[in-house]
Order: sequence, then C-alpha cells, then structure tokens
Amino acid sequence: MMARIDGAADKLGALGYTLPLPEPKKYDPVVISGNLAFVSGHGPRAADGTIACTGQLGIDVTLDEGYAAARLVAVNCLASLKHAIGSLDDVARIVKVLGFVASGPSFTRQPEVMHGFSDLLIEVFGPRGRHARSAIGTNVLPGNQSVEVEMIVELKTQRIESEAKR
Repeated sequence: MMARIDGAADKLGALGYTLPLPEPKKYDPVVISGNLAFVSGHGPRAADGTIACTGQLGIDVTLDEGYAAARLVAVNCLASLKHAIGSLDDVARIVKVLGFVASGPSFTRQPEVMHGFSDLLIEVFGPRGRHARSAIGTNVLPGNQSVEVEMIVELKTQRIESEAKR
C-alpha cells in the first residue's frame, strides 16, 4: 500500500517538527461531529511525553519561551487531529482556538504567547489556518504546564465518529 501524501504534515516537517503519536487518554483527544473536529486541550509535551515548558509567564517563563511552547502545543494538537482524520490535508480551515496561559499576577501578554500557536497554523495551512481566537490568563494549568490550547476545525468532508481512527 502506498503512503498517503500529506502536504500539511510535510510543511510541519520542513519547519523542523515531527508529529508525535498520541498518548493514550481516558477521554477522546478529538471528537468529530459532522464536518467539525473538536480537539481537546493539549499542552507543550515533548516527544518523550514530558511537559516541555512549565511555570507561569512573567515569573518562571519568558515571553519567547511561552511563544515556543504555544507552537509545540499546535504541533501536538495537529498530531492528534491527524491521527483522528488520517491526513491534515482534510482540514478545510481552523475555525476557533481557545488558549490558556499560566500567568503571573502582572503578566498581560497572553495574546502574544498565543501568537505562537496561530503563527504555526498559518505557516502550515496558509489562509485556511486563520481563525477566531481567545487567549485567557490563569494562575495554574494541569501539570504546571505553561500553555494549554483547544481548537475547533472544519473538515472538508462530513464524517461520523466511527470513521475516525482510534
């Protein structure tokens, strides 16, 4: 069987990213309903499964580190999405992104951290990667991760949940 071409995954590779295999979860990392994929919150997990960036922005984590962590979160979200739908080329567009940034009390630059996530999606998908977005500061996130993001993705074709790869 011939490997399926996936231009979006190839672009990620050209940017220096490898899509990790999803970790087993007690919940579905991606739920598909019709032509929408709802991607659960993901954090900045490294290839070995450890959290790559921990702490609060403005205290333990610099803006540049937070931006890089948000890019890694995008890679992890896309890895789960690819596992669920088979090819990132099946993405019609990124619809909505909701980002949480662990922040010290005086840190107010959450949107700049989330630019890392948004910039990566636009680099991979072009205009289809542009999306509505919210960036919210919080004092702590699970595992002390610095960033967590969820997203809603429109797919090119309508699917039923049983078609999603597990």
